[in-house]
Amino acid sequence: MNIISFNEIYYMKDLPEAALVCHLTRLQQQPIPEATRDRLGQALLDWFTAGWSAFGLPAAGTLRTLANDCAPGTGPAAVFGGGGMAPIAAGFANAGIAHLREIDDAHRVAMLHPGVIAISPVLALAAARPMPRRRVADAIIAGYEVALRVGEALGTGHAASFHATATAGAVGAAAAAGVALGVSAEQLHHAMGIGATQAAGLWQLVDDDAHESKSLHPAFAVRNGMTAAYAARAGLPGARAFVTGRRGLHALLAGDGPRDALNTGFDAPERINTATIKAWPCCAQLFTPLDATRALIDAHLPRPEDIAAVEVVIFPHALKIAGVDWPSKSVETCFSLRYVVATLLLTNQLGISDTEAPDLQSPALRALGQKITVTTDDEFQRAFPHKRPCRVTITMQDGRRFSALRELRRGDPEDPFNWEQLQTRMRTFAPGMDDMAAHRVTEWCRSFSDGSADEAVCAPTWDLFNR
Repeated sequence: MNIISFNEIYYMKDLPEAALVCHLTRLQQQPIPEATRDRLGQALLDWFTAGWSAFGLPAAGTLRTLANDCAPGTGPAAVFGGGGMAPIAAGFANAGIAHLREIDDAHRVAMLHPGVIAISPVLALAAARPMPRRRVADAIIAGYEVALRVGEALGTGHAASFHATATAGAVGAAAAAGVALGVSAEQLHHAMGIGATQAAGLWQLVDDDAHESKSLHPAFAVRNGMTAAYAARAGLPGARAFVTGRRGLHALLAGDGPRDALNTGFDAPERINTATIKAWPCCAQLFTPLDATRALIDAHLPRPEDIAAVEVVIFPHALKIAGVDWPSKSVETCFSLRYVVATLLLTNQLGISDTEAPDLQSPALRALGQKITVTTDDEFQRAFPHKRPCRVTITMQDGRRFSALRELRRGDPEDPFNWEQLQTRMRTFAPGMDDMAAHRVTEWCRSFSDGSADEAVCAPTWDLFNR
């Protein structure tokens, strides 16, 4: 356990970033609250669910090949659907693969996917150099803490142009990797600064129909974060005011969020407790319309052929990311509001197959999609990002109208899943898992809820990642 020295506190005391480093150090010295332990286990199960659900996709094979091209050879760290690689290659590949299905966890205010950047580097490093479970827990919690606080500080202005999973995520990955490697507090600060220097991720890829490359954002964030931690351990310095400086992330990457997210509220529960586990296999910007549609289906049982019109009113930011009008290829289905709502209304479900192998030319689906209009509401935008308001109104051919307003999402901290529901979700989103694999992964993740095992060695094995 690294104890921050008086000299380090004095040297760094005036920076919000330094206060964040001190906070991470204190977390490592304190008992982990029971609720946070349980939430950590659930975050791990969510991450494995995302990885298992995608490892058979051609895109997963591409990521494994790319990882091996960048860091050739075999190694001790398991990769979803593949063999062992060097830790940095495994971290890169697993982060990308776990993001492919768009079912990895999210966060309302930080507007990023924290699990793929916090968990991927830590488990890759733990496979290469087995470490106590407590250090694994501390490292993952640190990754969430930093990525989410930096994402909150960068705010909605940043998130409109940059993918915060790639920007704030690179800093979070550096923190996670640094704690896993056991660097000093000063080195951890350097690692985060080096990671921030390499933070990038443009939403222009969505404008240019390059959705297939979105999974590279967390992959590169993890690679850069791990490299930053290695560099700091080797003695290289990093930017200290990497968020708040005059040429830091906030100033240069359109930051408009509260910079005090970095250094206030340290007595609140750890940020990992504020993440959202996804209920739907698509972009999280589309969850409230799906939740509202689900509520209308359950309450009124509208027959698709009897629907005259569907009106969806949503916060404008959603369409900056999920603005595909109607998909022309499967990878775009996750970002098309009209497609996901039409699919749910037509089939009473939205599953993995609806995004992996959609029938985009289905006459019934297209006819229903043409009845859906999407508009935005500036009042809804003012509630964003703390809420994601959406109103769905269905008008039937006989004139009846049904309407539902949804402001929070199923899976948000206010409406969480329990362990049993998460296991059902895993089997639904990862149908390739058999009973033995599901039990093995679940029990491994659940073991992090038990504080008595903190000193036990954690070395993730190949069978957690493969059939």
